[in-house]
Amino acid sequence: MIVDSALYRGGTRVDLDCAPHEFDKLRAGVESPGDFVWLGLYRPSEHELSEVAEAFGLHPLAVEDAVQAHQRPKLEKYADSLFLVLKTLWYVDEDDAVETGEINIFLGRDFVVTVRHGRGSQLRSARSQLEAQPELLTHGPGSVMYAVCDTVVDGYLDVVRELEIDVDEVETSVFSPERTKDSARIYTLKRELAEVRRAVQPLREPMRRLSSGEVPAVPAEARPFFRDVLDHLTQANEVGDSLETLLSSAFEAHLAQISVQQNDDMRKISAGAALVVVPTLIAGIYGMNFEHMPELGWTLGYPFALLLMGAVAGGLWVLFKRSGWL
Repeated sequence: MIVDSALYRGGTRVDLDCAPHEFDKLRAGVESPGDFVWLGLYRPSEHELSEVAEAFGLHPLAVEDAVQAHQRPKLEKYADSLFLVLKTLWYVDEDDAVETGEINIFLGRDFVVTVRHGRGSQLRSARSQLEAQPELLTHGPGSVMYAVCDTVVDGYLDVVRELEIDVDEVETSVFSPERTKDSARIYTLKRELAEVRRAVQPLREPMRRLSSGEVPAVPAEARPFFRDVLDHLTQANEVGDSLETLLSSAFEAHLAQISVQQNDDMRKISAGAALVVVPTLIAGIYGMNFEHMPELGWTLGYPFALLLMGAVAGGLWVLFKRSGWL
């Protein structure tokens, strides 16, 4: 599906008398250096993307990747175009889940084609912000690539901030005096952090190349913008690494607390058993009914046995209480 298509000249959008799917007429509007077309697609079929590929001369291998999606973030250079794959992320707080999408960018001398997959990959805000900055649009198709990358990486920062909140909640729960079951949530958050790393870490090398001048298609005046994106990407990666370390420490502390709690439970169970076993031992002795037991003929024998049981149990209770077993 074609979401939007436009021709940009001198940093402003130019209205053309053609339908969004008339790619030849759209590209024919490019009259001078600096003019370029931005075509936005959402989950196109193989047939739809093949028409776009024919009109803009896209490489078939890149087209195949864009149709199939589920690609690793990467930057590939073909004869006269670039192909960049980005993973998009958004956070579902109710489920502690990081959802993913994908954006594929085809960049040529006078065109940009963006192919989106996934609910969280909308670029309407990026296009609006870019159109509000004509001086940035004068940098050509590279400005679109920057705007898309900046929007996606800002999304990474939003996700890691949400994960920070959840990790803080887990730490508070683990070290609270109450008994909690945090292992399942810790595992869930570690799994979602792994999803973040799969999006963030592979993208660092493409951003480095775009910001360092290794890609001739990116003009020199646009490289500082990509350095800014790389800085935000590095920040997201560092926060993700620190959260992973905190979760690992929280999990180890959780296991240690479980071990301590189990030891404490065993002490209490042992103390409780002793309080029952010792009086039972005394009752067993006096219940054997041997003929020559001196207490059997004693009038106070029965109260004495009960008093002895109570005294021994009371003494054990005081001893266990002082030692912290109860």
